[in-house]
Amino acid sequence: MPALDDFNLRIEPGELLALLGPSGCGKTTALRLLAGFDQPTSGSVLIDGADVSRIPANKRDMGMVFQSYSLFPTMTAQDNVAFGLRLRGRGGPERRNRAAELLDLVGLAEHLKKYPHQLSGGQQQRVALARALAVEPRVLLLDEPLSALDAKVREQLRDEIRRIQLELGVTTVFVTHDQEEALSMADRVGVMRKGHLEQCDAPGVLYDRPKTAFVAEFVGTMNRLPGEAVSDSTVRVNQQVIPADGTVPAAGEPVTVLVRPEAIVVARDDTGDAVVTVATFRGPTTRLRLLRSDGSEVLADVSSHRAGDMAPGSRVSIALLERPALLANRE
Repeated sequence: MPALDDFNLRIEPGELLALLGPSGCGKTTALRLLAGFDQPTSGSVLIDGADVSRIPANKRDMGMVFQSYSLFPTMTAQDNVAFGLRLRGRGGPERRNRAAELLDLVGLAEHLKKYPHQLSGGQQQRVALARALAVEPRVLLLDEPLSALDAKVREQLRDEIRRIQLELGVTTVFVTHDQEEALSMADRVGVMRKGHLEQCDAPGVLYDRPKTAFVAEFVGTMNRLPGEAVSDSTVRVNQQVIPADGTVPAAGEPVTVLVRPEAIVVARDDTGDAVVTVATFRGPTTRLRLLRSDGSEVLADVSSHRAGDMAPGSRVSIALLERPALLANRE
């Protein structure tokens, strides 16, 4: 089975595109093909219309930041950043000045003489980013660069990467398995599955209008609710008829409807069909885990100021917002 199959992707100049998907879906392979570390068995890689498929990695004018940082342990932060410029024959003063500028850009102006072991993980990753940018690449490639960092540093650094990318206008491809990273940073997100690009759209479109059940359930959280087809454009769930997104089977046929937690309307009701089993506070919202009388579970997000009336053990009623719902059999 090929790592990538019928994979076509166009990246616009100055765009930050994230490739998102589970382990083994082919996203890192796609990045390595762009970088020149792997060669495609068919097809081509074009930059500004020129085929670079057979051009070695060191001639492609790309910068790459790895998950493992890959800094030289015997070089200072400044020397690490300047290394690529030295290979390109730049003079010592120019190298040092450019490295200092970039370390200032990533917030490390006071650490340019420190060695990697004297820096935190987040600081090392900033040095790696500055090093990749030093050679002014046409394309910046990021291979899960934040996955080894703790949550707070990861959030800070992803905002920093986005700020720098926008400031410099460098075309960037960011590979991650973290949907929050992808949705918060990217202009567009490509969701991959088994070597295929399932959908590539702006984050809001991807979340609100997923084209397949896989995309819907991989990006965010989804409930699977049993229902039946009513017409060619509507389905019934719990006696409520709602619009369906896409092709609907013949009337009366069973369907599985995908509904996000925020589209579940919950009300305290002593005669309701569901019981709250878990209430998880998440700041402005609280996620409720509901057990229905038929034994199925439903996740619902409610405003935290309303959640006080819905403690575990409370009985509630459930309804759905009147918005088009995706069917699970639409792959």
